[in-house]
Amino acid sequence: MNPPDAEATYLLIDGENIDATLGLSVLDRRPTPDERPRWDRIREATEQLWHQQVRGLFYLNGTSGYLPMGFIQALHAMGYRALPLAGPDDMKVVDVGIQRTLEAIAEQGSGSVILASHDADFLPQIQDLLENRHRVGIMCFKEFLSSQFHELEDLGLEIIDLEYDAHAFQVQLPRIHIIDIDDFDPFDYL
Repeated sequence: MNPPDAEATYLLIDGENIDATLGLSVLDRRPTPDERPRWDRIREATEQLWHQQVRGLFYLNGTSGYLPMGFIQALHAMGYRALPLAGPDDMKVVDVGIQRTLEAIAEQGSGSVILASHDADFLPQIQDLLENRHRVGIMCFKEFLSSQFHELEDLGLEIIDLEYDAHAFQVQLPRIHIIDIDDFDPFDYL
């Protein structure tokens, strides 16, 4: 399935979700600096995967009024556009912003999408994009992706692992995964 007139890949980063999954599910603690994703690697991996111009959008919750300007400046230097969103305390502003962006991409009728998140809140928008022949990927830790997304693989959804496919980390994370017997080296575990 080829998307209609795909000129760019929109790389949408749900930073809160990726950070929370990394800390709470993968590491079971706050990540050290060398365990955090390298956002420049994610952008580069996206370019290499689909051979298209990448427009990186990084969504932040700005409801508190605080902006991490050092982080925002670093994102800009890596080619991302930081989108600090604010709203009522009971609103998941990052999710709403991403949902609206996915809907806008569908409305414009062109563009591929890679969404970095594990959250099933985006399922209707992702399904709509796939049904309208957009190329769509989810970048995540595969074992923590909502199982509802796996049902969309038949429609062409590509699942891209942050560590194994995008090589977004400087260190190997302590993840449990299936090891092909040809790749198994018992010395790695002794």
